[in-house]
Amino acid sequence: MQAFTLPDFYMPYPARLNPHLERAREHSTDWARRMGMLDAPRPGGGVVWDDDALARMDYALMCAYIHPDCDGPTLDLVTDWYVWVFFFDDHFLEHFKYSRDLAGAKAYLDRLELFMTADGETPPEPGNPAEAGLADLWERTVPAMSEGWRRRFVTSTHNLMVESMWELDNIDRGRIANPIEYVQMRRRVGGAPWSANLVEYAAGAEIPDAFAETRPMRVLSDTFSDAVHLRNDLFSYQREVREEGENSNAVLVFERFFDCPTQEAAELVNDLLTSRLQQFENTALIEVPALLAEHSASPSEVAAVAAYVKGLQDWQSGGHEWHARSSRYMNDVTATDATDASDQGAATGSGAASGPAVSDPGAVSGFAFSGPAAFSGPAAFSGPAAFSGPVTAPGGPTGLGTSAARLVPSAGRLGLRTRARQHSFTPFRPVGHLPLPALRMPYPVRTSPHLDAARRHAVGWAREMGMFGSVPGVEGGGVWDERRFRGFDFPHCAAMIHADSTPGQLDLSSDWLAWGTYGDDYFPLVFGATRDLAAAKLCDERLRLFMPLDDEPVPEPANPVEAGLADLWRRTAGPMTADHRRRFRRAVEDMTSSWLWELVNQAQNRVPDPVDYIEMRRRTFGSDMTMSLARLAHSDVVPEELYRTRTIRELDTAAQDYACFTNDLFSYQKEVEFEGEFHNIVVVVEHFLGVDRLTARDVVADLMEARMRQFEHIVAEELPAMFDDFGLDEPVRRVLTRHADDLKEWMSGILEWHRRCARYTEAELLRHRFTAVAGFPFAPTGLGTSAARLAAIAAR
Repeated sequence: MQAFTLPDFYMPYPARLNPHLERAREHSTDWARRMGMLDAPRPGGGVVWDDDALARMDYALMCAYIHPDCDGPTLDLVTDWYVWVFFFDDHFLEHFKYSRDLAGAKAYLDRLELFMTADGETPPEPGNPAEAGLADLWERTVPAMSEGWRRRFVTSTHNLMVESMWELDNIDRGRIANPIEYVQMRRRVGGAPWSANLVEYAAGAEIPDAFAETRPMRVLSDTFSDAVHLRNDLFSYQREVREEGENSNAVLVFERFFDCPTQEAAELVNDLLTSRLQQFENTALIEVPALLAEHSASPSEVAAVAAYVKGLQDWQSGGHEWHARSSRYMNDVTATDATDASDQGAATGSGAASGPAVSDPGAVSGFAFSGPAAFSGPAAFSGPAAFSGPVTAPGGPTGLGTSAARLVPSAGRLGLRTRARQHSFTPFRPVGHLPLPALRMPYPVRTSPHLDAARRHAVGWAREMGMFGSVPGVEGGGVWDERRFRGFDFPHCAAMIHADSTPGQLDLSSDWLAWGTYGDDYFPLVFGATRDLAAAKLCDERLRLFMPLDDEPVPEPANPVEAGLADLWRRTAGPMTADHRRRFRRAVEDMTSSWLWELVNQAQNRVPDPVDYIEMRRRTFGSDMTMSLARLAHSDVVPEELYRTRTIRELDTAAQDYACFTNDLFSYQKEVEFEGEFHNIVVVVEHFLGVDRLTARDVVADLMEARMRQFEHIVAEELPAMFDDFGLDEPVRRVLTRHADDLKEWMSGILEWHRRCARYTEAELLRHRFTAVAGFPFAPTGLGTSAARLAAIAAR
């Protein structure tokens, strides 16, 4: 019996088959035999794989589907890589996951990394088929690629190997991840970013280094990866969860979080898969052309990016087709009537996938990236007008019922309906006060004794920066007035989230908080109503001039945002080293550029995809910048690589999400009813699940609870284990423990500030209702708390 019926999949692009399939089959089987993969012993007897098992899984067929256009030798090499990665997964499962041998698993993974050598290094002698395969593939692949690609590929290969320990640790503890943790960890352990790197190799289209770390390219890789993993989880649930006892599967995660039947969890996973694919499309059609235009990309660079996007698209279609045919997965329903396309050998065929893959009539046909020649330049896309407004879909919204624990069946919801919900936001609808549930906060609140002095300083500083004055383009005066600013009481927030600060540190923290919130209010008010994205981008670019890396002259500030940043930069970054100043400026730029992301969504009237929203919310809130400065303050004690570990990264993001969602709950009426704003997690959940605001509120509260539980688990269990694993000395342990303690006060202080702040009360909102009446549909959103700890951390 299958655990559930596979849902209808959003798959607007047909799968095609590479004509070199048969030679890849023969080559990969011979290669696996030579590497020792077909007689590798299992601990309990027998072998991990044999010839029949490899033939049934048919990785050559998968690679022929996901890379339909590459030549024979390239297909051979790529197929060998996939044979290796699946063998590694099964070999690791047999030797370490079943036995829960954590120490042996760590030693195995540490040694495996030695086979990804740098130029001039010699790997050790392979001791098992996984090592032999990696050594051979490394030698055959990396000489053909650039140094930038090698760095990216080493990182993604490292992640998919090392993060297997996360899965193993969860199995050992009987712990099932929360949805946010699962998506971001599955992206690392699941291997799809690694597959995206191989798309560059197979397509002969490396991403230029100038573009590789930008948001559009990162989102393309992330959405591709999430879609690959969510699809795999749907097909592999039967094998992984019901037969092998694994608990790293999105369907299981959704079952437990929403307390719903397996079928309904599978439908929700498929909805998220659809949303991620449509985020991929939106990024490729809107953000990528803008990126290429901004950087004046050469024809060869445009062609490489176009080929890469097309390669990711081919992978999605081909990967679905292979899942529907491989013996490795639950595909009885989808593959029953399928013919053996593997014998067709047609490179240009476009036969429909054998699974229940349904094309969306609203999708962009052929994705406009049908080949480099089709992409004549950035002007090939008309921009936000490509998504001009809501699409009417048949049927009403379905999803969660009245709480996170009561689900309504959602079978049959496909891409068109998802797209319709995304573009159907109605601004300024009267929603009233959002009653909030009890929010668990296990950490006490402390307050600095210097609060009164900080309040006096903050008002004077804001007045000096011009934050109470009129602003060009804003009818009715400025963004804030002094009465409103006093009601916001940013020093109170700063005094709680950094209770041990000196008077000077508290002043600086309060000023950063005021500046970040003012800037986040300023951008939608000045540029949102007119949809003047070009002017907003120029304003954002000009902010860089007020963050000099050396002794460059700073221009005269033209508005309070520039004046505030110039002053804060001088006081905060001035004492830093050149390297620290550069890294801090990148963090500030990430926050200010996130304000542009909000404006682009508003121009499309597009409620963000849930995953994209959560990841960008950390930036709009200023929390990423806060964490960056905290690291810089202790870089002489704590090596940077420790901050990149799973433990610290998950600690940070769990705290960030709790704080961000706190702000969204308290600001819901302010943003939706008074500002016409939809960048709010409650709205995102409403539109994604098709539920009312109270149900969405409960889902958000459940997510906050889950992230807090995860934070507590990391502090109690994972942080001490990391100290021991890395053999950290006492000063490093002390700094990282203090970092966790700071995050506790950060979360508790932010929650308490929201409970007391006038910014979100209905009385204050009514007093300022003129903002909406005056015709500014995209008025202030507000960080609410942003980067209040910045300067105080740096000054310690």
